Formats: sequence, C-alpha cells, structure tokens
Amino acid sequence: MKSESKEYAVATLAGGCFWCTEAVFQQLVGVETVESGYMGGHTVNPSYKEVCTGQTGHAEVIHIRYDAEKLSFEQLLEVFFKTHDPTTLNRQGNDVGTQYRSAVFYHDQQQKLIAEGIIKDLDASGYYPDAIVTTLEPATEFYIAEDYHQNYFNEKGDENPYCSMVVRPKVEKFKKVFADRLK
Repeated sequence: MKSESKEYAVATLAGGCFWCTEAVFQQLVGVETVESGYMGGHTVNPSYKEVCTGQTGHAEVIHIRYDAEKLSFEQLLEVFFKTHDPTTLNRQGNDVGTQYRSAVFYHDQQQKLIAEGIIKDLDASGYYPDAIVTTLEPATEFYIAEDYHQNYFNEKGDENPYCSMVVRPKVEKFKKVFADRLK
C-alpha cells in the first residue's frame, strides 16, 4: 500500500525573539511545524551567540510548515502583524538590534505581493499609530537554531523570567484575539 505524503506550504517570519513567535504559531490551527532559526545574513551557519552580536546580518526567524487548505498565507500574516509591533525598527520591546527586525522572508512572488498588500492596507487603515517598518526580504538559507531554542517556551517557560514577563503575555493575548483559531 502506497502512503501519501502531504505537501505543506512554507513561511518564514521574523517578529523579534523567536521564543515569542514560535510559542504563538505552534498553537495555530493548520500549522504543522515551527522551527526557530536564522535567515537573512551573510555568515554561513551562524550560532546564536554570533547572531546576538548583530554582526551576521541574520534575523531571528520562525520557519513554518503549514497546511494551506486549513490556513492561508494571509491568515498567517494577520496573526504575525497582530502579535508583534511591526512599527519599531530593529526592536521588539527590550530586544534591540537588526537580529530582532520585523521581516517577512517571502518564498515566492505571490507571498511578496500578499505581504505588500497587507502592509499597505494596515498602513491605510490607521490600525497602528505609526507606519509599518516590516521588511520584505527574499528567503535565503534557513539555519536552524540550536536544539535548546526549539520549543523553548513550552519546555522552559516556567523557569525563565524573560518568558514570564515577555512571552507569556504575548501568548495570552494571541489566545484571546485568535481563540477561534487555536489547535
């Protein structure tokens, strides 16, 4: 008997610390996997320590595999834009540097066009008091982060003060705003 292999769509997003974004998107209906890692820089296979210096050019990203029949790229971006501040350049809260930039790393022209449209619509709507500074960058090599960063909030959230003060409130806000989309 031949087993069918499901094809998943891919999205790569940078919205500050990947512990925060991973914890949100793991709970979204249609998301198959979320991996924390790095994209958009010039150093081959960078380490977390290297990326944290801001010298590699990479952003902390989440690489998402999702079922496009259950979740559209537009819906992914809706969650993305409502669960981080896309109006602060190279910053999310106390996390400062280009590695914390807001970015959509598009995998094809369609993703780029969708992201451009959503940003234009959000800016025109006045949803945010300031203009969106999220960059649209072509997807490049994805480097998966070290093992201890994967599933970080779920495994270490209770022991880490950063998770209690920063990640948990973001996850709770996501659960309230997107209650109808939780796994």
